[in-house]
Amino acid sequence: MKDVKVFLADGFEEIEGLTVVDLLRRAGAAVDTVSVTGRSVISGAHGIKVEADILIEEADFSGTDMLVLPGGMPGTVHLQEHPGLNGLLRDFYGRGKYIAAICAAPSILGGLGFLKGRRACAYPSKEKELTGAEVVRTPVAVDGNIITSRGMGTAIPFSLELISLLCGAEKSDEVRASIIFG
Repeated sequence: MKDVKVFLADGFEEIEGLTVVDLLRRAGAAVDTVSVTGRSVISGAHGIKVEADILIEEADFSGTDMLVLPGGMPGTVHLQEHPGLNGLLRDFYGRGKYIAAICAAPSILGGLGFLKGRRACAYPSKEKELTGAEVVRTPVAVDGNIITSRGMGTAIPFSLELISLLCGAEKSDEVRASIIFG
């Protein structure tokens, strides 16, 4: 079973974070929501309260296959400012493990230098922060172990692509059909 961690901070975009969790769980992945706030209850960008599965300080990432960063403001800023998360991202990047980010969150990857020479996309106002990337305007961009997406409206294609990478195209197609998408 594939293991995925989705990081939550106050001000995260609820659709981007929870769509990933929902669809990956439908595909059979083990998905944990991870709080970077020091508390389990997170307030989304639109005031929706979500209880994270675990705090970052308590999580075990040794068997994790993918890290996912939802966007939203100021959630993206809070994720970007968390030193423990930044260290974890560097570790995963260095080992070639999957890192996915949507909306404003790909700017975090740009700031860390992960996008140099790669195709990447983000929310239009954040494209200038994709340092070194070949900016594309597709709903989802996959370049090696880095997966990026543009925003709330691309949350389902983003999630289906993550399923395809982790569980195979057949499983992604199965989930797509079950939710009557496209």
